[in-house]
Amino acid sequence: MTESIQVNNQTFTMHCSGALFWEEKSTLIVSDIHFGKISHFRKHGAAVPQKAIQKNFMLLEAIVTQFKPKSICFLGDLFHSSMNTEWNLFEDWVAKTTAKLVLVAGNHDIISPLKYEALNIEVIQEIVTQGFLFTHHPEERKGLFNFAGHIHPAIKLKGSGRQILKLACFYKSDHQMILPAFGEFTGTFLLQPTREHEVFVITKDEIFKIDIASSVI
Repeated sequence: MTESIQVNNQTFTMHCSGALFWEEKSTLIVSDIHFGKISHFRKHGAAVPQKAIQKNFMLLEAIVTQFKPKSICFLGDLFHSSMNTEWNLFEDWVAKTTAKLVLVAGNHDIISPLKYEALNIEVIQEIVTQGFLFTHHPEERKGLFNFAGHIHPAIKLKGSGRQILKLACFYKSDHQMILPAFGEFTGTFLLQPTREHEVFVITKDEIFKIDIASSVI
């Protein structure tokens, strides 16, 4: 269910949900939840079950219960678009959360920062600390290791029986890690890793590093 790596002598634990936990800072890092997207789809006639709305909140609560973070950093696209009924669910979740909440604003985060500030959620453009750069869009900045989202990374894997799987993943290079989208119904974007990348694919219950040379198509 988890896999840990070392970056700049710090420990980061990847969870099969797509969340990342910075052990030394007790910080949970989550990207691209896209709250409100399911309600948006339903409003426009998509046949998405009502109970699917609760899944993101239940999963997020489960991760918080497991790691017990002192702070939670959302790497952008916390909400999909404008406010809808899921904002009320979000307010209820925030009210039960004791961790400090920070939103690194993404391109979908169009809700007024004042709404977040009313919930004691800090909204910022980026975080730079201890040689790390936390952003929504992936960036390259000299001397900093970048954690980002936005891409919703995934790769295709080939099996011995010619079967093909498309799986979301943590996508790492020497200077950057792109987190998978945390939310349900967010979609993915296929990437083509090279031998310079480390790829950790996620399933519902597992996370594992793949052999790029023999598994990726």
